[in-house]
Amino acid sequence: MTTAALEPRAGRRCHNVLNTLHATSYFAPELGTELAALGITHPRAVNFAVRAAALGPVGAGAVTATFYNYKHDLVARHIPAVWAIASPEDVLAARARAVDATLRRLLGEEALASPEMAEAARLALRAAEACSRSARPLYSAHADLPVPEVAHLAYFHATTLLREHRGDGHLAVLMSAGLDGLEAVVTHTATGKGMTPKWVCGTRGWTREDWDAACGRLRERGILDGAGELTPEGVALREEIESETDRLDRAPYEHLGVEGVGRLTELGAGFARAAAGAGAFPGDLIGKG
Repeated sequence: MTTAALEPRAGRRCHNVLNTLHATSYFAPELGTELAALGITHPRAVNFAVRAAALGPVGAGAVTATFYNYKHDLVARHIPAVWAIASPEDVLAARARAVDATLRRLLGEEALASPEMAEAARLALRAAEACSRSARPLYSAHADLPVPEVAHLAYFHATTLLREHRGDGHLAVLMSAGLDGLEAVVTHTATGKGMTPKWVCGTRGWTREDWDAACGRLRERGILDGAGELTPEGVALREEIESETDRLDRAPYEHLGVEGVGRLTELGAGFARAAAGAGAFPGDLIGKG
């Protein structure tokens, strides 16, 4: 008996809907409220702390390396100083409280207590069983954390594992493609699927001059045209990057199987649509700007 093979982009589609729900936490006011109670109030410090906390009280270099597309000067303004305000353990506990409150607001109590949420958590955790720790620092750090007992928090935990697993592999592909952190973001924005320049510069510490300089380098390489659009070579490069990322990230979805991936994608898409419909993201977040 043969096992049906996954479609080439099935894992990517599944990841995208799971990551959409995970990403709601970074835009949720509940996160700022919980971190402010610990004494962490700057929005960038909040972001760095909650995502890096699983690594322990690391320095700015480790955060810049693992986050990849943030300007080091911005990271160094907040890391490691944030750990003198609150320990990584306290930050992780605050994030859990914020995620709980955020999902209750966006999805409602009925959805959180539903059989579908419990099923999604089981499937996502099952997929994460096949993730690899090798050369994946953010995934591996989160994999050391305990799995929450409550279904919606277990689901969020699993989406975090799968997000960081794909993300760590994606960085290796970007390095191989010769794109630095800002160039990677510029090319993603040029696809129309990434954040606008306003949001990139506002959250990652880059200036408009930095952005324009990156565009200049990409034009010299034939990746962008004079209007800032991807050239045919640029389109091919972005697809090659995503396809290679798919290859490095295929193990969790192959482990889950065709039916499991299809069902998890269906469930995840429903939760993601509900969250987006409830106003989880700013209206001007995505696009070419």
